[in-house]
Amino acid sequence: MATDKQTLNRGIVFMACALPLMFIGPAVIHFAFINKMQSTYLLILALGIIMCIGGVVLAFKGLLKIMNSLFKSE
Repeated sequence: MATDKQTLNRGIVFMACALPLMFIGPAVIHFAFINKMQSTYLLILALGIIMCIGGVVLAFKGLLKIMNSLFKSE
């Protein structure tokens, strides 16, 4: 059972892109809730939610690619 190095590297890249989004997204949401009186409140809140969802999706895709590279039978 050999590891597919190219798929493993793509999975690690997905996980590396997901990590900053998982930290920046909640910070942006917190910033939006602090500044509720600003006119761009909903825009910043939506941006933070999209960042959080994007981070989770990228993490799942990365984990799936890593698992496929390790355990996929040929």
